[in-house]
Amino acid sequence: MHRARPVRLVGRERRSDFLSPFVAVEVELGTHDVPGRVVAGLTVGGHTLDGWYDGGRRLAGIDLVDPQGKVTHHRSRRHGRPPTPPDALGVMLTGRQLTVLTRIDGAWTARARVELEHDVDPADLVPHVAWQPRAGDAPSPVASWRSGTTGQLGLRDVHFVANADGSAYLREGLAFLTMTHAGPGFFGTARCGVWSFDPTTYAIEHCSDLWFRRDGVVRGDHATHVVRDGDRWLVAASSWATFDHAPEAGRSVDIGLATSEADLLTGEHVLDTAPLGVPTEELPAPVVGTWDPHLTRIDGHWHLAFVAARRFFDFYPALARAEVAGSLDGWRLLGAATDRRATEGTVIARVDDQWRVLASDGPEGRSGQRRRFPVFDLAMDEVGALPAEHPTNIPWPSVLPLDDGGALMVTFDGTPAGGDLCGYGTHGDLVVLRAPGARTTARTNGASGASHLVQPPERQERP
Repeated sequence: MHRARPVRLVGRERRSDFLSPFVAVEVELGTHDVPGRVVAGLTVGGHTLDGWYDGGRRLAGIDLVDPQGKVTHHRSRRHGRPPTPPDALGVMLTGRQLTVLTRIDGAWTARARVELEHDVDPADLVPHVAWQPRAGDAPSPVASWRSGTTGQLGLRDVHFVANADGSAYLREGLAFLTMTHAGPGFFGTARCGVWSFDPTTYAIEHCSDLWFRRDGVVRGDHATHVVRDGDRWLVAASSWATFDHAPEAGRSVDIGLATSEADLLTGEHVLDTAPLGVPTEELPAPVVGTWDPHLTRIDGHWHLAFVAARRFFDFYPALARAEVAGSLDGWRLLGAATDRRATEGTVIARVDDQWRVLASDGPEGRSGQRRRFPVFDLAMDEVGALPAEHPTNIPWPSVLPLDDGGALMVTFDGTPAGGDLCGYGTHGDLVVLRAPGARTTARTNGASGASHLVQPPERQERP
């Protein structure tokens, strides 16, 4: 088993021209002697959003200042005091949440957070850093600072970027992954990125960021699938970015579709999405949300694997087919595994030369439906399971066939980061499992190796 966890508060560095309300500031401290307050923050539309560390009191917190000069103070009594003086201070704006963190011995820990009342216009965001000494002549402890688009505390929701026929999209021997960048909190703090993946070394490298505009607002929607269809890209995403904003009784998640002719494997992109039109009316009522889209064209017709929820969180996998060849609407339900209650991460794949839907049974499933990778036919009847190790959480079974007939499963687990204040949503580690085989060069057709994934004999760890 191979693992990777590239934790970074700041991803793509910049100090202006932000495309999304996902911005971070990192301040390196040159000394633990901080006789005053170090401030890192953002200004936007007359508002000031500041995170701070006070060395004299060894406390961290957040101050918000509105255009009229009114200040509100936000601290955590339980988590606001680092155990030792920190090496760095960080601030993350992730959608509507502002979080201040400190870094000690390489590990970032959240010290305070606050939920903003309104969406932030990214075009107006300006990062800043300040030193406020208790004595006027105290030298600044700031060694350096940087800002930019947020990076990630963890990675999850792993899909291979695919061709329309379901094969992995390759460029210069590299495959590509869409992954959710976990933020310091629940779903509204996460967003989508694209990473290259070397099937020989398992090395990953961040390539691009995908943002989604809904109702005129740029969001961090995620749980995404990217497909190359001729000269264009299809991008299906789950609308988790606004899940946290609604009252509990009114929460919902939907699947949107965007198209683009730009190179989505490099740079930063804002994509306009429209509802995909999932045929929820053909599912047993109620259906409160759909997510985890996966698109593949089979015999000329697009197929959509997805997850449907009766309530949050009681969910099951389903499959739909577009009635008209080549069309991405007019979906009709082919089947749904309604006996499930904690199964998601749907993937359409070729297994032993048959089209199948792979999914992941979570630990909260019914007896016999926990911590396994079920395999369904296109009517969504279970026909088996992948004999692969099932990491914690609900890892997706994203499979890459190899030339030797084996396969890689690239997935994730539930390992958290960022400390207890963040709560659920900071997972996970990227996990690679390998089926038996002599070589590790990716091939572009089929997925027969998925039928015999096993845990390799030795474990590798990478930071």
